[in-house]
Amino acid sequence: MLIEIDSERIQSEIDQLAKISEASPPVVTRVLFSKADLQARAYVQARCTNLDLALREDVVGNIFAHWQGQDPDLPAVATGSHIDAIPNAGKYDGVVGVLGALEAIRGLKRSGFKPRRSIELVIFTAEEPTRFGIGCLGSRLLAGALAPEQALQLTDSAGKRLADWLGEVYPQSGDLQSVRLVPNFYSAFIELHIEQGPLLERQRIDLGVVEQIAAPATLRLEFIGEGGHAGAVLMPDRHDALLAGAEIALAVESAAKESQSPDTVGTTGVFRIEPGAVNSVPYRALLEIDLRDTRLSTRDSALQRIRENILAVTRRRGVQAHLDVINQDPPAVCDAALVQAALQAAARVGLSARCMVSRAYHDSLFMAQTCPTTMLFIPCRNGVSHRPDEYASPEAIGKGTLVLAQLLEQLAS
Repeated sequence: MLIEIDSERIQSEIDQLAKISEASPPVVTRVLFSKADLQARAYVQARCTNLDLALREDVVGNIFAHWQGQDPDLPAVATGSHIDAIPNAGKYDGVVGVLGALEAIRGLKRSGFKPRRSIELVIFTAEEPTRFGIGCLGSRLLAGALAPEQALQLTDSAGKRLADWLGEVYPQSGDLQSVRLVPNFYSAFIELHIEQGPLLERQRIDLGVVEQIAAPATLRLEFIGEGGHAGAVLMPDRHDALLAGAEIALAVESAAKESQSPDTVGTTGVFRIEPGAVNSVPYRALLEIDLRDTRLSTRDSALQRIRENILAVTRRRGVQAHLDVINQDPPAVCDAALVQAALQAAARVGLSARCMVSRAYHDSLFMAQTCPTTMLFIPCRNGVSHRPDEYASPEAIGKGTLVLAQLLEQLAS
């Protein structure tokens, strides 16, 4: 059975979707529940409808596009990703896994394939942490990794809770408990994604098959010191919240570098101060810290070291600290049989492939808690992501989509 993939169509749809943004091209910004986010959802839903896929949406905004198989009682095969984008992002992260999956289904339909198992495309809500500081909101709830009552109390930078947002965007929505998947709902999940790293491009390899996904932890840290006039408060009397935060930002870097694991990475991605005036000593600092590793032991050792540094800084500088651990997740090991099936699918169509570790985390991290899971990585230029110059070639996208289609055909037969 010949499966043909229309790479130009995928690229055209990626370009059209990129125009739906809160920022001007080439920047893509689509924050959860923004006007651009809701318009982008409608764009993808329309294309699913054009392909005669049955649509449903759960109460937190996960979207499911269903191609019913000949035996609909069997657990479906699932694929998908996300379409939300952090501020100042590019147009490929997540989107390749959604529009590529849509084209994989088109290709299977054009070939005359009739699935025995149903195939379902999932567009996850809020993979990015921009709105509430926690990533993979939709897939966490699907997997039961986040309690609904905890999720409803998540608060954005303006103090607005998820519960408030859902009341506005989905006024007829039901109980958040209903989002969680029942056991054996899916037989497998495969996520197509740009690598967000340089290895495939450097090694001139067509496809990466993910064996393991790194374990993330996210911290929100607030320092409260004492403000005052920059000219009047003498240096021995200062309790500067910014400097306390700066010490911790450097401590995060040191904890990651000295963890004894090459995969430990630490980032202080948010650092805000108040009052933010050149002639005023900062009395408040807010930091958000991302720490991750493929090994739980070294990730947690680095986390403990950061905690100890926070305690030392508060004593030394006479400031108060409030630490909130937003998430502290385990790593995911991908299904070995699915990994092998993906490698074989690549070989069947003459593509080079290698096994990889995903140091970025994705919705697959949580889908792996519900069913056999793996990811397919394609090369992206210079490994760049989360920037407007993020780029994957139509050829690379087409190759990844073809392997995805081959896998879906095999798993749904």
